[in-house]
Amino acid sequence: MKQDQALVPDPVDVRLGARLAELRAEHGWSLAELAERSGVSRSTLSRAERAETSPTASLLNRLCAVYGRTMSQLLSEIEAEPAPVMRAADQPVWRDKASGFVRRSVSPPHAGLRGELVEGRLTAGADIAYDRPPVPGLEQHIWVLEGSLAVTVGDTGHRLGRGDCLRLRVWGPTRFRCPGPDDVRYVLAVMRP
Repeated sequence: MKQDQALVPDPVDVRLGARLAELRAEHGWSLAELAERSGVSRSTLSRAERAETSPTASLLNRLCAVYGRTMSQLLSEIEAEPAPVMRAADQPVWRDKASGFVRRSVSPPHAGLRGELVEGRLTAGADIAYDRPPVPGLEQHIWVLEGSLAVTVGDTGHRLGRGDCLRLRVWGPTRFRCPGPDDVRYVLAVMRP
């Protein structure tokens, strides 16, 4: 029975794949054109659109950059219209199984608002690199609640401990790493330019 369950795609991956296919169609791009624009192979894009694989944070970041969206915006597009009060039980959670990254959308994007709050969790040793921001000039505030987090912005590294906050605008590559020994939990406040 467990083997049969493994063959059933995650419902979030199915909705995400459908939305990715819709976005590509809205732009009138073939898989080959999207592959060229994003730097992601056609086969990987096709498998993500058909929910045959769970996309990684890095893959979604590349696609968000091409489509001019934040990751939260993309993920909110596959959820119901957000309510003014987001109960903890209703906050969408997305997991990047490959990297050990868990992302809870505490305050998802909402019409008329520029900001959003995300709770991030990285397991000890987890390392996520983004080659570009999803939206150039994106403002981020990273506040560490537990553990420690190493953040690299361009060529500048920052080591954050409990209670520390890094404020920045993202124009180029970034990297988030949990040096351990414990997992890290942090709040990411994101404001569109």
